[in-house]
Amino acid sequence: MPTANDKQALGLHCLHKIELLPQGPCRTTMRKTTLLTVGALLLAGPARTLAQTTDPRIDNEESPFVRLIRPDRPGQTITTNMLYPGQFQLETGLTRYDASSSVGYAGRSAWGSTLRVGFFNHIELRATQNYLLASTARSLATEGEAAPYTGPVGFAPLNVGAKFLASSTQNARSQVVVLLDMNLRNGDATFTNKQLEPGARLLISQQLGQRFGLEGNLGFRQRAFTAEGTKYGQYLTTLALNGPLGPTTHFGFFAETYATWQRQQGWLPGFTSGLYWRPIPGMRFDVTGGHGLTSQAGGLTVGGGVSVRLGR
Repeated sequence: MPTANDKQALGLHCLHKIELLPQGPCRTTMRKTTLLTVGALLLAGPARTLAQTTDPRIDNEESPFVRLIRPDRPGQTITTNMLYPGQFQLETGLTRYDASSSVGYAGRSAWGSTLRVGFFNHIELRATQNYLLASTARSLATEGEAAPYTGPVGFAPLNVGAKFLASSTQNARSQVVVLLDMNLRNGDATFTNKQLEPGARLLISQQLGQRFGLEGNLGFRQRAFTAEGTKYGQYLTTLALNGPLGPTTHFGFFAETYATWQRQQGWLPGFTSGLYWRPIPGMRFDVTGGHGLTSQAGGLTVGGGVSVRLGR
């Protein structure tokens, strides 16, 4: 049986081991903790400054990219710009499409007008109406003589839709918006085989500095609400850059590349570019030109138009 002196000696021995064994690891752990703490303190200042400069809600409402009018025309890209409640915007223009164009109305000239209305809860309502001008082209009759053109003319089926804010802050430096729309079955009687054509797009934008913006779309449209209609649906992808030319914001440019895809036609890429003049913050005039990047994607497309925003 161990005596009291033996127990005391054994206890001192164990205590000595407990005190000695962790000394090396403890010192290492303390050194690491100290370095991490110092590093965190050194990074706290720059990180706070960076967070303040990249916060999308700080001073971005007055940036030219947000404050000045941003129409959804004239290219294939629809902007993430959303009107506030009480704001209205009318965008109209004339476009001449190449005979083999993969977008728009091939071989035709069309007036396109879009009315946008700001609604509550980060929603924007919209309606687009196209009007096809009478074509001067004539086809050859069976006897070889020129016959009057018999294609569609007049008002095309109306397109109605709405934008929904998907990101957290409207008019932030980075923004995501969902667009849902549909082509109706109205329009002139010369438009045959009319169907409800639902469509959807994901709209993404990234503000570059205070005046430039990069925007992209990814969308799909099909004929009717049937599984068969998806076989004839069309996919669309776009990427656009826009911004001012020079030190002022009155003159600027836009340039985009796009591609459509259908099962029957495959990929048909193209590009659009143009210039605009903005005499006041809520009005913009533009001229544009586009061309397919392959022989199947169509030739030259030209157009021009004006956009006006009303309301605060």
